[in-house]
Amino acid sequence: MNSSKITQYMSGYVNIVVEGYYIERFINICNNKQILLWNLKREDSIRLHTSIEARNFKELKEICKKTKCKVKIENKKGFPFVIKKYKKRKVFLILLLIIILSIIALSNFIWNIEVEGNVNISKDEILQLAEEQGLSIGKPKSKVDTKDIINKIRLERDDIAWVGIEIEGTNATIEIVEADEKPEIIDEDEYCNIVADKDAMITKVSAKNGTPLVKEGDIVKKGDVIIAGWLEGKYTGKQYVHSQGEIQAKVWYTTTEKINLKETKKIETGNVENKYSVKINNFQINLHKSIPKFQKYDTIEENKKLKLFSNFYLPLELVKYTYKEYEEVTVVHSIEEAKQMGIDKAAETLKEEIENKKILDKQVQVKSEAEYIEVQVTYEVEENIGIEEKIVY
Repeated sequence: MNSSKITQYMSGYVNIVVEGYYIERFINICNNKQILLWNLKREDSIRLHTSIEARNFKELKEICKKTKCKVKIENKKGFPFVIKKYKKRKVFLILLLIIILSIIALSNFIWNIEVEGNVNISKDEILQLAEEQGLSIGKPKSKVDTKDIINKIRLERDDIAWVGIEIEGTNATIEIVEADEKPEIIDEDEYCNIVADKDAMITKVSAKNGTPLVKEGDIVKKGDVIIAGWLEGKYTGKQYVHSQGEIQAKVWYTTTEKINLKETKKIETGNVENKYSVKINNFQINLHKSIPKFQKYDTIEENKKLKLFSNFYLPLELVKYTYKEYEEVTVVHSIEEAKQMGIDKAAETLKEEIENKKILDKQVQVKSEAEYIEVQVTYEVEENIGIEEKIVY
C-alpha cells in the first residue's frame, strides 16, 4: 500500500456511479475544481464507476446540476466509516487502531525482495550482492539509495549488463539483464589467422583469404593455425591479410558413466504428513511439537510470505513442511539394462555439446565388474572448428 492509498483510507472515500449524457463534462469540471477521481471505469456510454474522497462528495451536487448527471453511492470505504460502524465497541476500535498504526509503521520497511531476469546467475547470488550494497529484508526504505546500489552492482559484476530496482509498498524488485559472452570480433582491416578451437581431424578446408596450412586428414590440436593470415607472391613477397575461410573437421566427444547392477530405489507409499511453522523476520515459531511418525521420509519445504495487498508484504512467513513416506526397494539390473541406462545417461551428459551437429558415428564400450559396469560412449561429429585470432607482432 503506497502513501496515497493510506491517506485515502484514513480520510475515507466512497465508490459512486455517475449516470448521464455529459459524463466527460462531469469529469472535466471535477478536474478543474481539483476533485480527485480514481478507479474510473466506463460501464457504457452513459454510466461511469469511480471513487472520490468523502469530504468532496457534497461538491458533486452542484456539478450534477450543471451536467444533468445523477450520482449514486455504491459503498463507503475507509477508517471514518469503520469508526462510525463500530463506535460502541471500544476494545475493537483500540485493536483496530493498533493494527492500522502497525501497518503504517511496517510500510516504511522492505519485507520482501524479488529477482527478475536472471538465467545463469542464481537468485541467492543476486540477493547476497544486493545485501552487501545496502538492500536487505527489514531495511528502512528511506535508507535505500537505489541509484547507488545499482551503480555498485554494475561495477562489481561484468556479467550483468543492466540493473533496475523498483520499490513499491514493502516489496523491492531487482530486475537484471545478463551480459552475453560474445567472442572477440576482429575488424576486417586487422590481420588475423584462423585457428582450431578444439582437437580434431580435418575433413575440409575452404580458404577465401589467407594460406591454408593443413589438408584433409590432418590431425590438429586446439590453438593450431589452420589458415595463416598471409599471402606470398613471386613478385610481391609475403603480405599479411585478414584470413577468411571455413574448416570442417571430425571431433570426438567422450564420457564414461558408472551404472550399479544392484540399485536401491525409493518408492513412495502415498502416506503424507504436513506440519507448519511461522517465521517472524528471522525468528521461527513451530506450530507442531511431534516429529513425523514415518521411519523413512523425504521432506519438502514450502515458504509463503504473507501480504495484505499485491505489494504490501509483512515480516511474517508461513512455512509448510510436507513429509512423504517411502520404502527402499532393491532392484537388480541385467547387463543389457545397465548398458542402455549408461548410453541414455551419456547422451544426456553430452547433449549440449553434440546438439545441432552432424553425428557421423557413435561407439559404445562396456567394462564389466562384479557390482557395476562402466559404459564409455564416444560421439564422432562433424563441425566447424575455425575461429579468428589476431596476429600479434
